[in-house]
Amino acid sequence: MAIIRRTTLHEGPGGLFESMAVIDDAATGPQPGVLLFPNILGTKEADFAYAEKVAALGYAVLVVDMFGQGKRTTRQDENPGLYMAELNDDRALLRDRANAAHAILKSLPEVDAARTAAIGFCFGGRCVLDLARSGADIAGGVSFHGVYQAPPFPNATIAAKLLICHGWDDPIAQPDATVALARELTEAGCDWQIHAYGHTGHAFTDHDANDPAHGLAYNAEADRRSYRSMVDFLGDLFG
Repeated sequence: MAIIRRTTLHEGPGGLFESMAVIDDAATGPQPGVLLFPNILGTKEADFAYAEKVAALGYAVLVVDMFGQGKRTTRQDENPGLYMAELNDDRALLRDRANAAHAILKSLPEVDAARTAAIGFCFGGRCVLDLARSGADIAGGVSFHGVYQAPPFPNATIAAKLLICHGWDDPIAQPDATVALARELTEAGCDWQIHAYGHTGHAFTDHDANDPAHGLAYNAEADRRSYRSMVDFLGDLFG
């Protein structure tokens, strides 16, 4: 097994995007494909490393650039959410970019286009949910400490199964938002599950999150449990 990274430039709504394919170049045939949507900062080393773990399980992964080539931020920037804000304000554009990325994933020669899924973190969790809400033909999606509010337009039929991995003390997705998501997905007839982790805030998978005063902190137990849940979920989808 040799997990490799391959920069993937592609056109999408709004310009040129630079995503990263992460694959096992020793695989003997097309594999299920997984989109990985990053958090507020855009694509970065932590996403590529996580994608390598997922690729080692037998999936071809595309780490998705949702902002555009060269548009990245860090937590030290004055406005880390600069590029995310545009998509939060224009959920139709977010939806269209997520679907364009799904088309790129399905076009990769290593991917079985009939078997795809999506995972995402924080803002990326919103991307997973909005991709599913758009009626995309992903088999399933996993949101880690995501953002739950529905877009301001009707959903298409949700075909994807969904796993929501949620910190119960998350100040960005408080209990009323979590219950509203459960209600939305139930009314849509979606196959859904929510795993809520007690004494856990936002960004619990992010080793660099260190702002407990504002509810953002890495939590090793929630990270381990959510990863295990994702592995089982993807295995059920494609096993």
